Amino acid sequence: MLKLRKMLFPFSILYSLITTIRNILYNNGILKSHIFDIPIIAVGNLSVGGTGKTPQIEYLIRLLSDDFKIATLSRGYKRKSKGFVLASKKETASTLGDEPFQFYEKFKNIQVAVDADRKNGIEQLLLQNQKPNIILLDDAFQHRKVKAGFYILLTTYTDLFCDDFVLPTGNLRENKSGVNRADVIIITKCPHDLSEAEIEKTKFKVKKYLSGKEKENTPIFFSYVDYDETIYSENNKIKVHEALVKPKLLIAGIAKPEAFYDYLESNDPNKNTILTFPDHHNFTNEDVVKINEQSKNKIIVTTEKDYVRLKDKLNSDNLYYLPIKSAFIKDSFAFDKLIISYAKSTIKS
Repeated sequence: MLKLRKMLFPFSILYSLITTIRNILYNNGILKSHIFDIPIIAVGNLSVGGTGKTPQIEYLIRLLSDDFKIATLSRGYKRKSKGFVLASKKETASTLGDEPFQFYEKFKNIQVAVDADRKNGIEQLLLQNQKPNIILLDDAFQHRKVKAGFYILLTTYTDLFCDDFVLPTGNLRENKSGVNRADVIIITKCPHDLSEAEIEKTKFKVKKYLSGKEKENTPIFFSYVDYDETIYSENNKIKVHEALVKPKLLIAGIAKPEAFYDYLESNDPNKNTILTFPDHHNFTNEDVVKINEQSKNKIIVTTEKDYVRLKDKLNSDNLYYLPIKSAFIKDSFAFDKLIISYAKSTIKS
């Protein structure tokens, strides 16, 4: 696979050229970006998948929901519906997509919408009787038709954008210079005990791609995945340290599941069976049969994203999920202050 990617290097050069020209056209106003009279925070990345957008959106929801009327807007990846859909009791993970449905299930005081056309999605949200006064755009860093007021760029500590290359040789969706659109950069999925020396080393690598005095001072934060100490089913919960000694079937259909498995692995690996599926996998009847066969005398533990797609297909009493949160290694107060200051400075009274 690696050899094939290297052979496709000329296509990466072409793809990089196309995306660079597109960005130049938007940056110079030749292609128009729509600006809305409402605070819009976009969370995204330069690479494909697996940087922790969902827990970061949830962090922002928790931070802002007490003071603002929030709406999240996603494209609804792999959903079976089309156009604009506003989450309601009749919607499911298949009509919203797993991540938006997860937002809807967890946060009852916000609006959750999906639309591949972010401009239309925002317009539809603003037509609602109870319209939001701040919108969180999920995975919208490359969606240049809408100009957000604040951009948060995520890049994974073990797979930094500055160490990568443009598709198809690498995993970048655009040239590394795209980092300059970010108002904040978060290095995600860091080790909990990341040293100050490693923090400064990583900052130095990232800052090489920030151009101009204004962008050289773009704040860089470091976060990690904070796993819950409890797993939950529809009607029950078990402490993780108790679950570790139980025979388990671990299921994940996310981009990078290794840390999830490691957290739930017991000292006796024979107690556990692991089933890995592609990211955003749509579980089929054949998958359900296989899961049921391999979960005999075992509890099933999966991720939150997978749980919303599996809970109506498996025995709810035996299906558990492990919640996660995004947490900052340090300077969380400074990050929170930046976000709240932006929101308050642009919101209409």
